[in-house]
Amino acid sequence: MIGRVDLSDKLAFDSKGLDALRQSSKDNSPESLKAAATQFEALFMSMMLKSMRQAGGQEGMFDNEQSRMYTSMLDQQLSQKMASRGMGLADAMVRQLSNNAMSQALQSENPPPIPLGGLGGVVDYVEQQKYALRAEKLLESTGNISSNSPARHVQEFTQKLAAHAESASQGTGIPAKFMLGQAALESGWGKREIKAIDGTSSHNVFGIKAGSNWKGRTVDTLTTEYSNGVAYQKVEKFRAYDNYGDAFKDYAKLIRDNPRYQAVLQNGGDATQFAQALQKAGYATDPHYAQKLTKVIQQSFSG
Repeated sequence: MIGRVDLSDKLAFDSKGLDALRQSSKDNSPESLKAAATQFEALFMSMMLKSMRQAGGQEGMFDNEQSRMYTSMLDQQLSQKMASRGMGLADAMVRQLSNNAMSQALQSENPPPIPLGGLGGVVDYVEQQKYALRAEKLLESTGNISSNSPARHVQEFTQKLAAHAESASQGTGIPAKFMLGQAALESGWGKREIKAIDGTSSHNVFGIKAGSNWKGRTVDTLTTEYSNGVAYQKVEKFRAYDNYGDAFKDYAKLIRDNPRYQAVLQNGGDATQFAQALQKAGYATDPHYAQKLTKVIQQSFSG
């Protein structure tokens, strides 16, 4: 018999925690429903804390990337503690989901919309993380795909974005297939594309964050970062575009105009060197980013 989910040290947007929550939900018990609702409440409060800190400003003389990382980790722990004590939101969700919609959504491979009204965006955030492992397995499965007969998901992804990649290639000299590979890795073949709280797409398939110089629209979402090789999750602000064409144009501009990526442009002829140059320039904090990107390019876009 599956016991009650322990919420003391992890959130549902931890993929392992979510899997455990899905298993526990199969008994349809009130405890499991309460556990799931509490996780949503914790995630909602984490988003609120993030917004409050941004509204108050953090640009002091002691503010840096490391301090912001620890602040984010502290906020996650604080939101979990607050949710465990209860703020009333979880109880309201339990009452609203009397038809077992939460249990069905956690167990289903294609979960139906959960009637949470204004909290629909919170559900989307959790769903993005639930699909992350599935997308990672999809990336790994490309090892058995023949370059002469690409898998359906590769064909569909290429058809949707190839024209934009070709256009961006002309402005950078980077092969279109390299950019398609990176977009596939960052978005999980489009399965975990960054979305706004209302469920609309940001079209940000390259995972480009919105720094202080970005004046366009933004989307807040959970992302996995690494510090000294250790993964942790935090809410970050990402750029949002009107369409995929704008996303590829912005990516090309970033790589072309930012001095830190000059080595990337110089290594556009080799997939391995291209990926290693991106990682060395700090495009991603994942210590295995270059290896993953090289694998996707060579196995899915080598034709």
